[in-house]
Amino acid sequence: MVALLGFAGFNQSVSVVSAQSFGNGWTGQYFSNNSLSGSPTLAIIDTTINFNWGANAPNASIPADNFSVRWSSLETFTEAGVYRFSASADDGIRVIIDGTTVIDDFRQTGAFTVRTADVNITAGTRDIVVEYVEFSGNAAVQFFWEPVSVGTAAATSTPANTALPPIPPGALRATVIRAGALNTRDAPSLGGNVVGRILRGETYAVTGRNEDATWFVLQLGGFEAWAYGYYLFIDGNEFNPPIRSATSIYGIPAGFNDTGVLVQTQAVMRLRAEPNVFSMQTGRITWGSIIPVSGRTAGGDWYQVLWKGTIGWVFTGYLEITEGEYENIPVIR
Repeated sequence: MVALLGFAGFNQSVSVVSAQSFGNGWTGQYFSNNSLSGSPTLAIIDTTINFNWGANAPNASIPADNFSVRWSSLETFTEAGVYRFSASADDGIRVIIDGTTVIDDFRQTGAFTVRTADVNITAGTRDIVVEYVEFSGNAAVQFFWEPVSVGTAAATSTPANTALPPIPPGALRATVIRAGALNTRDAPSLGGNVVGRILRGETYAVTGRNEDATWFVLQLGGFEAWAYGYYLFIDGNEFNPPIRSATSIYGIPAGFNDTGVLVQTQAVMRLRAEPNVFSMQTGRITWGSIIPVSGRTAGGDWYQVLWKGTIGWVFTGYLEITEGEYENIPVIR
């Protein structure tokens, strides 16, 4: 369909920079129904659970709509601790670890939706099952995990510890209490790029928040970053800090209109010099990235965005607004 013109292609795996592990090979059972019932039509080994099929079928023997898949794998965790499991799908997905369901959203969503669960994992081999269902429209699924607080594993997969800066007198303070190590990001979203790491018991000055006070901007010594409020203790009224734009710490270059609107990619996207599929490609935006929007075309089918210091255009079919309002994006083409 036309909405897929802006992408690097589908019927193939796509990479996500922030993912720590996609697993070590999955036994995939593909069913020609949406209920995982009967005998599988196809049984194969998939290297990862990381597919964007679009409107196409996964295989010639499987229908494009109303199919389901069950993947299973034995995965070894060398370090005990808390891991964040991310299961994203259009439509439904379910994750079962050692017989316990940790994510369960087996419904028609009509959009690529991200679900996460923080799970305490003991060291050793774990039996992981991922179940996926596609009802109609586009089909995509992705599953991975990353360490949240797992000692050595967390230290080797995240940036170096952030030095503790001085806290001005009277400043609202945030202390890490619910994680051994907490990633800080350039946007108030788990899709934001990790820019630092703070540790349990460390305290930082709070310089801002998002509208519902679930994410906070912390002063991290020479730069600011967002941290998820669930893992923090705020030593005062968390609604007192000023509301900060989600793009306020991006380092917006001159000539880029900061609308306050952020979008998240739901596939690997091509950044182009002009808003058309024949224009030169100037970048490749990874799946799940959070990017600021400067403007749009009159029809709303292309956004001008900022990606790693480069201003360009991206097709809107697989973008979801995570901050701000569409009405705030001016027409510039």
